[in-house]
Amino acid sequence: MIVRGDAGTRPAAAYAARDPAREVRQTLPGAGPRRAWLRDGVALLAAATLLAGCTTLRSGYPKQPSTALTVRYDAAPARYVSAELDRHPGKSGFRLLASSTDALMSRIWLIDHAHHSIDLQYFIFQNDATGRLVAQRLLAAADRGVRVRLLLDDIALQHEDVMLGALNAHPQIQVRVFNPFHTHNPSMPSKIVQLALEGRRLNRRMHNKSMIVDGMAAVIGGRNIGDPYFDAGRDSNFRDLDVVAIGPVVEEASRAFDEYWNSDAAYPLDAFRSTRNSSADLSQLRPQLTGEVRAFAQSDYVRAVFEELPNGATGARPGPWLWGDGTLLADQPQKIEADRDEPALRIGPQLSRIIAGAQGEVLLISPYLIPSRHGVRFLTEVARRGVAVRILTNSLASTDELAAQAGYARHRRALLAGGLQLYELRPASGEMQHSGAAGRSSGVSLHAKAIVVDRRFVFIGSMNIDPRSKLLNTEMGVLVECPELAQEVAGFFAQATDPGSAFHVELRPGAGGAARLVWSWTENGVAASADRDPGVSEGRRWELGALRLLPIEGLL
Repeated sequence: MIVRGDAGTRPAAAYAARDPAREVRQTLPGAGPRRAWLRDGVALLAAATLLAGCTTLRSGYPKQPSTALTVRYDAAPARYVSAELDRHPGKSGFRLLASSTDALMSRIWLIDHAHHSIDLQYFIFQNDATGRLVAQRLLAAADRGVRVRLLLDDIALQHEDVMLGALNAHPQIQVRVFNPFHTHNPSMPSKIVQLALEGRRLNRRMHNKSMIVDGMAAVIGGRNIGDPYFDAGRDSNFRDLDVVAIGPVVEEASRAFDEYWNSDAAYPLDAFRSTRNSSADLSQLRPQLTGEVRAFAQSDYVRAVFEELPNGATGARPGPWLWGDGTLLADQPQKIEADRDEPALRIGPQLSRIIAGAQGEVLLISPYLIPSRHGVRFLTEVARRGVAVRILTNSLASTDELAAQAGYARHRRALLAGGLQLYELRPASGEMQHSGAAGRSSGVSLHAKAIVVDRRFVFIGSMNIDPRSKLLNTEMGVLVECPELAQEVAGFFAQATDPGSAFHVELRPGAGGAARLVWSWTENGVAASADRDPGVSEGRRWELGALRLLPIEGLL
């Protein structure tokens, strides 16, 4: 079983603890341990035969390379951006998207005002209310003659195949999938078989997230496309961060997109024999999207948007930008093919150098925090130089990835003993104001990934602090030297770590002098504390303890 979480193809607890090939073998009759090797061979041969018989991916399907279009200044938005850049030569401009509703409506505004091209690269694109809203606006842009390129990772695609196939039928829309399974929208048994045979390849995913419009504006950060990422989920929503960017960093983002789009791992949707991408499919999709978007426009969500954003979304407003030297950081797509760690293919070393050079403060925001022993030593050494290292991550009560939380819990005591400060987001942030770090639903889970160093440098992107982001998935983000933007992200951190919004985890003296973990927070203004993970059942704690015993950290 695969859990669709932020960290990529993170195995669920039950899946991570077992061998998929062994599960396939156990469906066959056997005759005891001495003949296990024969049974293994028969099982894998049968699985390979089954896979070959139902493969729909044509690996040799012709793929036409394409690149970003030349930037043209023939429309009002382009002229506005050009004028802003002329006043800040060599700099990139940024606006923080902390509010989930602002993040959605800024994307919609940018899509609606595109004149030539839209390039989207996402790990998840869900077939839900907000996903279909974005799809409908992309279709409307294509009808205006805008070229749309949509690159999606294949692991999370389940109920999106019909919608994406129909969009792909439009002459102005191209859809490609990254590192795909051999079958389009495979069933769970098919996924298990393919993972058993090609686990090393399929365990590596494209986790990048970006949207580039007309080569002049880009949205880059941690959000996927789907209801939970825009505060439209029914049960739980993610607290996240993006930036809208203009300037030289957008050109860098376009080059990175082209590298992935033209890479060997990106397959046109037409390469699947089973893709439904006829003009009839598109004609059937149009009224469905139109009707659902009309219903969405009349929803409580949109009414709340007008109350929250009375002057429109950030992407729609003229006015000041936060200017600085911005760099687009992106792993190379070849990272998924590497047999061993090749630092030149990934962005981690560049971020480590920025953190290592900190003089006074480092703020780390990561929903999945699994630093490894080397990472603990690295951060401890930074703290020993007198640098205040403060970390915000999920609590056991707020996380959507229990296995990742088990990996974090193994290192929690060592991080605290090394002088770091830990804060864990609470699942229900009733005392927080709705300004990006709070949500409307009863459940809140952290999804933002950001780093602030000395209130001067700031990184916002898709990369978690865990082995999967470091070695398995591809990641991206923007690194900016801009005190004003760094201060805004620090403000997000301060609000999210307020005692009414997060648990502060500390080591305190216990019986016999042994240090004990203590969680402290405020509930309706009243101080509270606990000596075990708060806000969860005993069964949930037991599950966490069991997962901590499993040797699965390298998969997380």
